[in-house]
Amino acid sequence: MIFLKKRKIPMRKDLLTNTMQPKKELVRVVIDKEKNISVDPTGKKPGRGAYVSLDPEKIEAAKEKGVLERSLGTKVPAEFYDELYSYVDHQKARKELFGDK
Repeated sequence: MIFLKKRKIPMRKDLLTNTMQPKKELVRVVIDKEKNISVDPTGKKPGRGAYVSLDPEKIEAAKEKGVLERSLGTKVPAEFYDELYSYVDHQKARKELFGDK
């Protein structure tokens, strides 16, 4: 009988729901030393990172509550929220189309 070793799933805390979730179900938002805020699909960009869920409604709530501002310690421009919303919306649509990989 062959036993396969169960792989550890990396977990991260979702800023919006305050719960631990698998890393691949979240998207990383990163702020670098020059205070540039960007979406980090690879999860490897240098800088302070914060994880948010791939749920467009949660992004709207985060914008209203200022969750990212508190976590990243700087003002987040409205244009960035639009970029984040479209990225999350696109990823959610992909997941629905192609399933979980």
